[in-house]
Amino acid sequence: MNADLPIPPPQIPAARRQPQKPEDSAVPVFFISDSTGISAETMGNALLLQFPSVPFERRLMPFVRTVEEAREVRADLDAAMDGAVQPLVFLTVVDEAVREELRATKAPVIDFVSGHLAQLEDRLGVTGDHAPARLHGVGDSRRYNRRMQAVEFAIEHDDGQSVRAIEKADVVLIAPSRCGKTPTSMYLALMHGIFVANYPLVDEDLGDEVLPESIATIADRCFGLLTSPQRLSAVRSERRADSRYASIEQTRWELSRARRVYDMHGIPFVDSSNKSVEEMSTLILQSLARRGTTPHAP
Repeated sequence: MNADLPIPPPQIPAARRQPQKPEDSAVPVFFISDSTGISAETMGNALLLQFPSVPFERRLMPFVRTVEEAREVRADLDAAMDGAVQPLVFLTVVDEAVREELRATKAPVIDFVSGHLAQLEDRLGVTGDHAPARLHGVGDSRRYNRRMQAVEFAIEHDDGQSVRAIEKADVVLIAPSRCGKTPTSMYLALMHGIFVANYPLVDEDLGDEVLPESIATIADRCFGLLTSPQRLSAVRSERRADSRYASIEQTRWELSRARRVYDMHGIPFVDSSNKSVEEMSTLILQSLARRGTTPHAP
């Protein structure tokens, strides 16, 4: 008879029991950098994305360049260790003294520089400068100037508001309104120095299934964006709720027509409904490389 009784789980000694984290408690995450922190955030978030069920509370701490500043940050990190949830620290600091001060914290640190830099120095046989702000600074003035000029170009040519010198565009993003043209344009300009114009496809263009006359001559540089009718309707409703512009019927019609325009004119496209700006930008850059389109000189 006893064989039918449930077997109780083994008792875990108190010393081995893991404290239970409250389900609604977010893990504090610190991105610490001697520059803007873009690299620390990008690489750190790439790792955090692998844990979609875990909530994170992110905090950026950029421009930590002296031992004194590092000591103050370290005090904040040690204080965070006394909280209910143990924090995580992502670090991109190249100055050894500053880095070692930060690594002395009680908090767990993921250091993206130490070890990797030493390995590169060993492989190259050259000692690195160990100077901050190399990646996102203005050390390469030519590259920096191009990026700034690309941003200015993207602003001037946003949403079809200007076609002046549009022939200088490396790529022209086209899509119905609110499909993500502007943020993608700005990302390509700021991060990659790509000259991007973006142009909206309106009812007249979509009804005739033609490219707007002002960009028809550079169709080989056009790249289309699509999304889902539901997502587009939701985004448009934030601006004009209960309007024809935001209705499912209208968004479905515009997107289906846009797809036909892309197919008719051989224009590559990407669905933005389930992709980040970074992912879409990468696909656009790959398309430019396949078509042999090289960035124009500023």
